[in-house]
Amino acid sequence: MRLPGDWEMVVGLEVHTELKTATKMFCGCANHFGSEPNTNICPVCLGLPGSLPVLNEHAVDLAMAIGIALHSRIASSTFHRKNYFYPDMPKDFQISQYDLPINSGGYLDLPDGSRVSIERAHLEEDTGKSTHLGGTGRIHGADRSLVDYNRSGVPLVEIVSGPDIRSSAQARAYASELRGILIATGASDGRMEEGSMRIDANVSVRKPNAPFGTRCEIKNLNSLRSLQRAIDHEALRQIELIEDGGTVRQETRHWDENLGETSTMRIKEEAEDYRYFREPDLVDLDPDQRWQDRIRASLPAMPAERRAKLKARLVSPAQAQLDAVEVVIDLGLESFANAAIDAGADPALAVARAANELAAGIEDLKNLSAEAFSATLLMEQRGELSATQAKTVLGELLASGGDPKAIAAAMGFEQLSSDSLGATVARLIEENPDEWTRYREGDEKLAQFFIGQVMKITKGQANGKAVIAELQARR
Repeated sequence: MRLPGDWEMVVGLEVHTELKTATKMFCGCANHFGSEPNTNICPVCLGLPGSLPVLNEHAVDLAMAIGIALHSRIASSTFHRKNYFYPDMPKDFQISQYDLPINSGGYLDLPDGSRVSIERAHLEEDTGKSTHLGGTGRIHGADRSLVDYNRSGVPLVEIVSGPDIRSSAQARAYASELRGILIATGASDGRMEEGSMRIDANVSVRKPNAPFGTRCEIKNLNSLRSLQRAIDHEALRQIELIEDGGTVRQETRHWDENLGETSTMRIKEEAEDYRYFREPDLVDLDPDQRWQDRIRASLPAMPAERRAKLKARLVSPAQAQLDAVEVVIDLGLESFANAAIDAGADPALAVARAANELAAGIEDLKNLSAEAFSATLLMEQRGELSATQAKTVLGELLASGGDPKAIAAAMGFEQLSSDSLGATVARLIEENPDEWTRYREGDEKLAQFFIGQVMKITKGQANGKAVIAELQARR
């Protein structure tokens, strides 16, 4: 969205990602989404008197993996108590990292070539979850509230970007690229709908080259669509407020997806409001170089590298093919595309089928092998299947698995012989003399008319390329 006049938005994102550990940050309770409420709890994650935290080593591994992927500096770090009082905070404080985070600095390069700096990526524990019943679903006006402490103590990494983002589209691209990195490192499953990744957006506006304006923080955005809409709305709200003579107040705001607007939650806290002090029950965290090197050596290729390699396999790619590559990488489908290309399939075809047919059936991807995908594309490329038939075979493979040749035979997908196709084309030329004359005189759009008619008569058994060849031979 383009802002009115010469206003510019300034955005920084705070991304909270739950780590894929078996147990919680400081205790042995299961880290599992979807359990019955208040079943994965113990004295430690409930903060009962006498309980003591023990740091989860695997959570540290994953935090360092995130830091390495973001080009951050890993250093000695400490844990602090961040004090605030919510019903879903059983201890009335959160164990987090303050002035000495495990990861500091770094950057994330986006597909469009822009770079967003990373200020820090620190470890902390998650809070519980409140559910407000009745009214709008928020605490104000609710009939009653329920608290589930299963999430309390789940390990988190909070990734804080610099104020480098200048549009909601760039914010969305940043969040999408970061999500891909989190999944690639194995640190997170990236399931925003389950709360595994949540985003807070700090938004302000200014005139060109002016100092930063007063920012407002929009809390807990749980989809890329909501992120983009919320940022656009908040920037416009602040511009309208300023142009009407008002002043933007630093505060935390709530995004209402149904209303498409933000509203005040609370006045923004500053660091002193949290009364940070060192966690007395945890020692400093100091990963040595050997530990860091082990994590670095275990990391796979990140999305940017995989994207570049797949794009390099395309021959003179059009924008649509480049866009398809983005989808393939985002959904982790490049192993199918690369396998098909290695088997001899046209790279553009492999990328297109992966970005469309496989993406549409991604929930059933377990039924499809890379070999079956490759074989289907080669059958299409050799003219044994039309494009429509190949898509149908892929749909059946996704649904039930099997052998593509057997599926094609069972569905009656047998290509017409050249004699039969020639007879069909000759008949259509005779029945449509005006269209044939216009095609012969150079109206190439009429080729699609004849292809459609042939497909209708043959019930999709003809190959479009073969039809065009037959038309050109008779031209």
